[in-house]
Amino acid sequence: MPNAVKHRAKIKESLKRLQLGMLHDPFEVLGYHDLNAKHKIVTAFLPAAESVSLKGKGPMPRLDGTDFFRITLPLEDKVEKHYCLRWIEKGNANNHEIISPYSFAPQVGDLDIHLFREGRHHHAWRFLGAQMSVIDDINGCQFAVWAPGVQRVSVIGDFNGWDGRRHPMRCRGDSGIWELFIPGLQTADVYKYEILPQHGPAFSKCDPYGRSMALRPDNTSLIPVNSQHDWQDKDWLQQRSEFDWQHSPVSIYECHVGSWRRKSDGNPMNWRQLATELIPWVNELGYTHIELLPISEYPLDESWGYQVSGYFSPTARYGSADDLRYFIDACHQHDIGVILDWVPAHFPKDDFALARFNGKPTYEHADPQRAEHKDWGTLIFDYGRKEVHNFLLTNAVYWIEEFHIDGLRVDAVASMLYLDYSRKQGEWSPNQYGGRENLEAVDFLREMNLTVHSLFPGVLTIAEESTSWPMVSRPPEHGGLGFSLKWNMGWMNDSLSYIESDPVHRKYHQDKLTFSQLYAWSENFVLPLSHDEVVHGKRSMLSKMPGDSWQMMANLRVFYAWQFAHPGKKLQFMGDEFGQWTEWNEQVDIDWPLLDFDSHSGLKKLVSDLNKLYRRQPAMHQLDHESGGFQWIDCDDNEQSTLSLIRRAVDPQDHIICVLNFTPVPRQGYRIGVPGTTSDLNFYGEILNTDSSYYGGSNMGNGKSIVIDQHQWKNFPCSIQLTLPPLAAIFLTINHEENG
Repeated sequence: MPNAVKHRAKIKESLKRLQLGMLHDPFEVLGYHDLNAKHKIVTAFLPAAESVSLKGKGPMPRLDGTDFFRITLPLEDKVEKHYCLRWIEKGNANNHEIISPYSFAPQVGDLDIHLFREGRHHHAWRFLGAQMSVIDDINGCQFAVWAPGVQRVSVIGDFNGWDGRRHPMRCRGDSGIWELFIPGLQTADVYKYEILPQHGPAFSKCDPYGRSMALRPDNTSLIPVNSQHDWQDKDWLQQRSEFDWQHSPVSIYECHVGSWRRKSDGNPMNWRQLATELIPWVNELGYTHIELLPISEYPLDESWGYQVSGYFSPTARYGSADDLRYFIDACHQHDIGVILDWVPAHFPKDDFALARFNGKPTYEHADPQRAEHKDWGTLIFDYGRKEVHNFLLTNAVYWIEEFHIDGLRVDAVASMLYLDYSRKQGEWSPNQYGGRENLEAVDFLREMNLTVHSLFPGVLTIAEESTSWPMVSRPPEHGGLGFSLKWNMGWMNDSLSYIESDPVHRKYHQDKLTFSQLYAWSENFVLPLSHDEVVHGKRSMLSKMPGDSWQMMANLRVFYAWQFAHPGKKLQFMGDEFGQWTEWNEQVDIDWPLLDFDSHSGLKKLVSDLNKLYRRQPAMHQLDHESGGFQWIDCDDNEQSTLSLIRRAVDPQDHIICVLNFTPVPRQGYRIGVPGTTSDLNFYGEILNTDSSYYGGSNMGNGKSIVIDQHQWKNFPCSIQLTLPPLAAIFLTINHEENG
């Protein structure tokens, strides 16, 4: 068969496949092509058109029995590089004019593709997803998506009647990346990708790298608006880059913004309203950071954001991406850092999102024993696949770079680390060395932490890790995972178990409070009292407490004092600060009317003062992660259920004593040892007493003139005698002259 005949046969077959939506490379037939030595052709495919013309050149005849239109021109005939098609719509005679997408060269660079395939591209969202662009002075939207091993990918939306044949994309070799520039589109235009797998019918997916999504139940991607926010936090970012967080106070207010405070109509506040109300509240309480429960787009309100469908898209529930930037910027201008709850451990099975993205496992692991968290009904990322590794790595960078996030709290790290997590024998297979460790996940976490800390000094990474995995918060070069901090779940579980018990029984369980000192310096810890402790029948923090209503409040006050006295950064969940009686419910706001009662407003005042004490006194935070910052005075008085301890600063003369009485029995003349003093003019004085009437207590205490005796006591050269209020903690410091 002559070459010309073969060529025509091939073109005919390609046209047929394109008409059926099955052609792998639409640029093979669409756009400019030389026909022979004398002529060139321009071919368009417009299924909705009744007639088509090439602007400036005349009508384009329809190819018989098809929706292809073609014009033949002399080779020397000059046509605009990006030619314009005019067409009349079938049925209603509407006139349209478009610049052909098939007149544009590839836009994704070879280096971008190379780095992405290597899993080392830190800014992949800049070329993947939808980007409003100007190419050769033409406005439009550049689309790019990773969908390996499929026959075709098309951009679909209202602009083409959701017809996958209209805008098939260019495949970039064997990279799995598909791209297409479509002129004339606008921000907020709705789109998806239609994917034709190797086997089976076509289906549509939202954009994994989409930076804007329509709110449920639409579950579609939107062409994002380029940010117009003018950041005003230069000083904050400079300060953050020099942040010595290990020796500085970090006190975190964990917040689900949809149920913090609702408007009068019952709907959640938006980011700008939250900036007006949440920021002053957090400042008044003295927290250094706000931690936001996940704000990447998610379909199910009841999931609280932990089942993410749009990793690069801030949820539309609370406003636009620039509204979120405004909120974070305002936080920074009021000296509040913002931590984002980030979910790289799993994703939901929703068929419009990541699950089986190319018709088979793509983002999730292909091995069924590694692919699913059956307890949660979610899928597990394939951390060993470089493009998936890159997806998560670049997402971490995205939130910090684009939104100036100050920290990532990484959810469910334990589920990432272990192949046998929540699996019975026979439901998992060991790694290549016969162990239970997920080596690919370990590699990912180490690289994520190294990348974040190298690109953004001062940004925190915090692991919610509930096992004894070693060196979670130690550098990768020393064998660690590289996190800044780790949640101390052991402290939380033991301390809550203790405080929930009746005071009469606490003397048998004092080890629950003292055991944490055996491992307190093995990691850089956060002491979490999070949302997980006040849902699913666990009761609110206040409702956990034993006794009558007065004792319940007193128990909670002394418990919060224990959290602040213990080494480690602090985290509390919204509503805990004033003693909400009911469990957290994401469908309503927290119980603000309780602040009209003195006991609840008193608890709020205590939390504020504990934060101030923690922030202002170096001894309360400077050596949080070093053994030299803590010393027991007496941890063995279990008969009276009391604890006494010293917190120290870098300056050895700077210390604070905390004494806690976990019974409702006042203690008169209670003696504790104290460090030596060389001056007869030194006294200890209370700087905080949780039993103060200001906080709702009985107002029993010691004042500011506690005489130091030269009486040795339990290995201390001196001692003092105290009145211990019931169910209370007192904090003492040296007064260098008597204040009466």
